[in-house]
Amino acid sequence: MPEWDTVRLDFDDDVATLTVNRPDRLNALNVETLHALREAISEAESEDARVLVLTGAGEKAFIAGADISHMQDLSVAEAQEYAELGHEIADMLELFPAPVIAAMNGYTFGGGCELALACDFRVASEDAVIGQTEIDLGIIPGWGGTQRLTRLVGDELARRLIYFGERIDAQDAHEIGLVGEVVAHDQIDSHASEMAADLAERPAFALQAAKEALNQAHEGTQSAGLRYERRLWSSLFGTHDQREGMSAFLDDREPDFE
Repeated sequence: MPEWDTVRLDFDDDVATLTVNRPDRLNALNVETLHALREAISEAESEDARVLVLTGAGEKAFIAGADISHMQDLSVAEAQEYAELGHEIADMLELFPAPVIAAMNGYTFGGGCELALACDFRVASEDAVIGQTEIDLGIIPGWGGTQRLTRLVGDELARRLIYFGERIDAQDAHEIGLVGEVVAHDQIDSHASEMAADLAERPAFALQAAKEALNQAHEGTQSAGLRYERRLWSSLFGTHDQREGMSAFLDDREPDFE
């Protein structure tokens, strides 16, 4: 398996854990790290990971944002290229063919928040501080934050967070629906692992279809989404997991999914 200087990819059975490994820089995303993330996500997919966990190394940060020293002197064309790289990675997380959990174990700012928004689940340490802080740099979120945050928390809350660059604690983030759970700081890794292990035991094809259908809810009209859901639902019939799941239910036993 490939190795990178700034990220780690570890496997525990069917669960892949992707760790941004720059704790001395609060796991800020420089270009090298972005390229490594792209390769590592592809590797996790090629290894048929049934769940992907994204987290940051060290005790202080999940991902504290993008590399400001790199961005400072970018031209418009270079900024466009950098934005496309960040968008590509966020899209890879959103479209990964299995659930993705963001284990937000500390500072989650800017581009780090945007990558978390692209995940299926956001679990935050009680010590986490979260924000789309780009306005303080004279820019706006450029890796999907204006779109995904709005869909998650609603229009006005997204405007407040983005216009003011507010940094909010994990509990406030939970109250507005930005994160799904808040856990003790020393339990974030174990909780994410338990959640991932539970998901990994569930039928992979059905989870992938559910994720595709749920993602489609944000695209186009509801009627188009409903048509897409019908196609995905019916396509699962005849699979091992569908036959096994229904047989196990009728036999009153635990299913043995592939």
